[in-house]
Amino acid sequence: MKLHQLQALIASAETGSIRAAARSLDISQAAVTKALRELETSQQLPLFVRTPSGLNFTEYGKVLLTHARLVLKQLEHAQTELDYMRGKAEGRLCVGVTPWIALTFLPEVVLAFRERMPEVKLELFESLMAVAQPLLRDGSMDFAIGQLHPSQATQEFACETLLDYQTSVLLRQGHARQGAQSIHDLLDQNWTLNYAPDGHDALMQDLFWKHGAQLDEKRIVRAHSLAILQMLVERADMCTWGPSILSIAPPFLGRVVSLSMIEQFEPRQLSIVSRRNSALSNPAVCFTECLLQVIRRHARSAKKEHRQLFETLRLLV
Repeated sequence: MKLHQLQALIASAETGSIRAAARSLDISQAAVTKALRELETSQQLPLFVRTPSGLNFTEYGKVLLTHARLVLKQLEHAQTELDYMRGKAEGRLCVGVTPWIALTFLPEVVLAFRERMPEVKLELFESLMAVAQPLLRDGSMDFAIGQLHPSQATQEFACETLLDYQTSVLLRQGHARQGAQSIHDLLDQNWTLNYAPDGHDALMQDLFWKHGAQLDEKRIVRAHSLAILQMLVERADMCTWGPSILSIAPPFLGRVVSLSMIEQFEPRQLSIVSRRNSALSNPAVCFTECLLQVIRRHARSAKKEHRQLFETLRLLV
């Protein structure tokens, strides 16, 4: 396999057609077609199917595409490292950020990072882990700041734990069940939850099953963004579960309440999550350093609003 063949493969996947891939690579359609044909011939496997609407990738093609993206991402990291050694901190950094960090510490982190590495192009995702995991797998995302279940951490992802945070059931301010003291009091309610594709059973176990509760799963709406989840909680009277800190972070403050219940939920860990056996680039290390500096500064602060944040957090580094 040659680099230009992998570039043609990725461009074809991202643009959906050979013509668009040629435009994005600034080469001829014939050159893209030749590169793809050579790739298929060398592997002796069908990688894609041409259709009137564009290219559809076979299972073989999808596997190769994932690895091709990782190869190009590693080359991009190598270029970034060399630029850094030359005294030029350039390149691109893509980070997934769990929503409650985005609502609290992120603005200060971004300002600190931009001051240290102004030439690096920064791209941020709202990193509910359901969104982050596929991007981490194919190398589109450098790392995520979020929570990963321990069983996943031992397989394909590595975690550097930063802090513990408490979780709770969250309801709209003024909800009819705001006084509920047990998860069993909420089993007749509709819920909106977020979880990764392989995280369903772990969430159900932690939230319901281990407390002897069985929720009819037809009552669950799976939300893939914080905005959707918030709207369903505030305007559809749904219950949710998440970091307790959300109830005191804008835009939730005064609109969502954290319930105190007899059931105890295990604290979750906020971690730097990356692909296993993949070293972070210098810009990635810089971003994590800025994050830690901001969190530690807030932890030491005497301001009331900062002290409130750490009522449900415990710094581990």
